[in-house]
Amino acid sequence: PGHHPRAMNELHVVFGTGPLGLAVMRELRRRDKPVRMINRSSRVRFDKDLQTEVGGIDAADPARTREVCEGAAVVYHCIGLPYPRWTEFPPIAASIVEGAAFAGAKLVYADNLYAYGAVDRPMTEDLPLNAATKKGRLRAGIAQSLMSAHNAGKVRVAIGRGSDFFGPFVTDAAMMGSRVFGRAMAGKSAQAIGDPDRLHTYTFIDDFGKALVTLGGREEALGKAWHVPSAPAITTRSFVEKVYGELGKPMKLSVAPRFAIALLARFDEIVRELREMVYQFERDFVMDSSRFESSFGMRATPLDEAIRQTLDWYRRRPSS
Repeated sequence: PGHHPRAMNELHVVFGTGPLGLAVMRELRRRDKPVRMINRSSRVRFDKDLQTEVGGIDAADPARTREVCEGAAVVYHCIGLPYPRWTEFPPIAASIVEGAAFAGAKLVYADNLYAYGAVDRPMTEDLPLNAATKKGRLRAGIAQSLMSAHNAGKVRVAIGRGSDFFGPFVTDAAMMGSRVFGRAMAGKSAQAIGDPDRLHTYTFIDDFGKALVTLGGREEALGKAWHVPSAPAITTRSFVEKVYGELGKPMKLSVAPRFAIALLARFDEIVRELREMVYQFERDFVMDSSRFESSFGMRATPLDEAIRQTLDWYRRRPSS
């Protein structure tokens, strides 16, 4: 009410100003869309421009999500939380559903691959959500509740699933963040867990952001989960070799053995929460994104190019 009609159809609301929310924002700005970024503090790490607003709210409060979603055409749920706080995810998702439904907006939810659990083949969207892990079951529950809301006609939903991501702003919270890129640039050993000679899909954060914006713009995306375009799976060792190769340095890789993780888990809550997810790095962990690629004609950025762009960002990054 009271909004300019064009603005009403155009506004994009992004929950979460971590690496993925920022990648969605960059893609929306490339398309010249007005963006409203929402996080808890309203403090954020990018220059404000006239087309980007930033607001701070508790996303688990539906009265507040309804307020910030007003006038939105598409709402993106890109909130990430550290493992010990994952129990906050279901109320946040339920609250964002209320906000998007109230606005009559489409909801695009950024998900990962935890809900499938450990499988012995490349992951496709038709796999059952059979995870045995605590965090996998939690993710499965959220995805199922979103699809129920969609099927009940409450809100139109599309889910975009990516694998472990890397790229601009991906630092300490990711396996393929500072422990690889930051350490390689500093001439130190990259750090990994599990078996570095198993295949693993890594998703470039800019591809993830672009894919979510694509899902928000296409009617045929609704009511389904989609695997976002990602370069073909590669061993973690080969990925790390490419990073050092791009820097013209010899590769150095140290792999944390399982017993070290078990020992650390006694003292560190985040490592304790990580333990049940280590399976993803001890066996091949391959995501098939061909359905998205053929449906929407989008391909992943070639890995060498994505690694180059990531290193460029690390070089420009103000030293913290």
